[in-house]
Amino acid sequence: MGHWWERNIVEPGKLPLLLALSAFVLAFVVTRVITRLIRAGKGPFGNVKAGGLHIHHVVPGVILTVVGGFGAVASDRHGAGGAIAAVVFGMGAGLVMDEFALILHLDDVYWSEEGRKSVEVVVLTVALVGLLLAGFSPFGVNDLTQDELQDRGGALGTIAVNFLFALVALGKGKARIAIFGAVVPLVALFGAVRLARPGSLWARRFYGRRPRARARAALRAYHHDRRWARPRRAVQDWIGGRPDPRPVRLPGRQ
Repeated sequence: MGHWWERNIVEPGKLPLLLALSAFVLAFVVTRVITRLIRAGKGPFGNVKAGGLHIHHVVPGVILTVVGGFGAVASDRHGAGGAIAAVVFGMGAGLVMDEFALILHLDDVYWSEEGRKSVEVVVLTVALVGLLLAGFSPFGVNDLTQDELQDRGGALGTIAVNFLFALVALGKGKARIAIFGAVVPLVALFGAVRLARPGSLWARRFYGRRPRARARAALRAYHHDRRWARPRRAVQDWIGGRPDPRPVRLPGRQ
């Protein structure tokens, strides 16, 4: 175990990344537990206020992220300073990403349907950083031999092709596949060759005069969302808590 740790974590300089990821996950989990206790009216916790102003935890998160980021740049990643900076950065990033939906909507949507975006982004972030720790490189260039490293044209070609696949998948409205495809080889190809989602940039550009393609895309998107919407919502509720029900608007009432 010690040999594996030295060879795969310490020697490649991945310890700060591992510490940052661990602090990120821990900060997010602790924050969600506290906010759910506050919501339920349990425990000694309460919202932080200053002069009647509710201080969202994204504020200290931004401060910690800035401090940790500059500290990481100024430190040696193999030294204690780099490790401390990584932990501070991870804690700040966890607090910020927990309120990603608030930043996106510029509104307090923490316990609303829109607030689910925060949980989704956190899970995506953890997955991507975990892949980087496992040895995957952006755009799918990993584990190259010395001869392959010398063949820069081949490496650049691999990057360009995988990047193109990721762009096509993104244009087809498949953001998750595009993001993972930038890290894991050939994942983006799967999204690039399949039908685009209705309303995506690709669908508006290429399906405008193809009613059959539009109908097939809409039907496939409907079946996909129907199959995965409930499990995805269940996982999001388990991680981040169930959102508040939307208010019912009566006809003729504003």
